[in-house]
Amino acid sequence: MESLLPFVPHLAHQALFGALAAAGFGVLFNFGLKALPWCAAAGALALAVRTIGQDLAWSLEGATFAAAIVTSCSVSALRRALGPACNAVALAGCIPMVPGAFFGQALLGFFAVTAPHPADAVETFVMASEHIIRVIFTLGAIGAGLVIPAQLLKNQDF
Repeated sequence: MESLLPFVPHLAHQALFGALAAAGFGVLFNFGLKALPWCAAAGALALAVRTIGQDLAWSLEGATFAAAIVTSCSVSALRRALGPACNAVALAGCIPMVPGAFFGQALLGFFAVTAPHPADAVETFVMASEHIIRVIFTLGAIGAGLVIPAQLLKNQDF
């Protein structure tokens, strides 16, 4: 139990800011006031699951996929309370997992390569390519993690 104690503040930090970001995306997407707490809960769950996965040495993409599946299944279980907006709430909860820092580094790297006389152009291009591939795979993991449970749980006979 003592070994988990240092991990709790980090997990709470990630969950709190995941909740704030997801609620912010809910506002951005014009969700009603009734759905905003659910968006926050979905964001907190998604970032908590991803943080646990990464702390278990999973890749960013693998942890993001697991978090998206858990979030989508959890929100789908609330289909009666949320109605048809449950998939949108799950999406709003997962948007904070988009790796914006990797995307920014990829763009800056690609811009640096297009300079008139780039320094270390090959190394910069390889680094930027690695970052954009991570972004693409992470977005794919979020999409697959949201769609698979939504499609499987859509049929009540399943």
